[in-house]
Amino acid sequence: MVDGDVPERMQAAAFDGFGGPEVITLRKLPIPEVADDEVLIKVWSAGVGVWDAYEREGVLVPEGSTLPIVPGSDGAGTVIATGGKVTNLAVGDLVYVSATTRPKGGLYAEYASVKAEYAAKVPDGVPPEHAGAMPTDALTALAGLDALSLSAGAWLLIFGASGGQGHLAVQLAKRQGLNVIAVASGADGVALVTRLGADVSLDGHGDLTEVLARIRDAAPGGVDAILAMAGGGTLDQLTEVLVDGGVVAFAHGVRPEPQERPGVTVRAYDGESSPRQLQRLNELIEAGPFVVHVAQTFPLGKVREAHQRLQTSYAGKLLLTVA
Repeated sequence: MVDGDVPERMQAAAFDGFGGPEVITLRKLPIPEVADDEVLIKVWSAGVGVWDAYEREGVLVPEGSTLPIVPGSDGAGTVIATGGKVTNLAVGDLVYVSATTRPKGGLYAEYASVKAEYAAKVPDGVPPEHAGAMPTDALTALAGLDALSLSAGAWLLIFGASGGQGHLAVQLAKRQGLNVIAVASGADGVALVTRLGADVSLDGHGDLTEVLARIRDAAPGGVDAILAMAGGGTLDQLTEVLVDGGVVAFAHGVRPEPQERPGVTVRAYDGESSPRQLQRLNELIEAGPFVVHVAQTFPLGKVREAHQRLQTSYAGKLLLTVA
């Protein structure tokens, strides 16, 4: 089913070769066709994340991609056409998408065709204008919490808590009844995670001795697990506060990877975009107030500037506006 007239071509940001932000250019491309298990989305916005830079550099290219590549694994928009086998979505639905596999191109475009199983209706509590910044980060954060499988009341330290994944992980962890120690980046990051409900908010750029002391004061019996959204020497030293047998979970792609030490298990995980995970995510989000913090918004024509901004420090997520 198709909603109204769909043009034959669209504006998209794409690249013909790998490299820095300068390889991305705007061009007119054919609108992708819709298979039986897909939906065609008129894109409102697309998230800009580190994996987009990896794709642009040729480090992490989605399976089945061919040049020119339209990047963008997550975004939000309106369904304007559905394949014959699609039953979970309808024309007119406002949806968000997390599609790491997308041979027909990503969300840095006016239109995108993706498998319906990678899309879900935007949940109540998420402003539509911010929904495109959420999908992949939120699903990855949820997968990290699943990898740890902590019981309510446990102490969780989130390292990189003010970033795109981290600030969503803080909220999802609180939904699950965990005590959250959020190690953020800078004063703005500390203010953000405090506002989002972290039990203890700390600046990872501060004096590490003081940071460790405050963690031990809050959780004298030790921290049960660490969810690492970033790596490095500070993270390795923070493992000192873990209980014996504690776990450090990190998403594939975090560099440098956390180091093992006696009594600590290090576990890697991947985000999962599936109907089950999307439903779980929506249920958690709709359980109360939920914030998707957008650090800066760029129009599609400023996509190079957005990728340059990726190389700097900021709280939350970057967003491209398309529609």
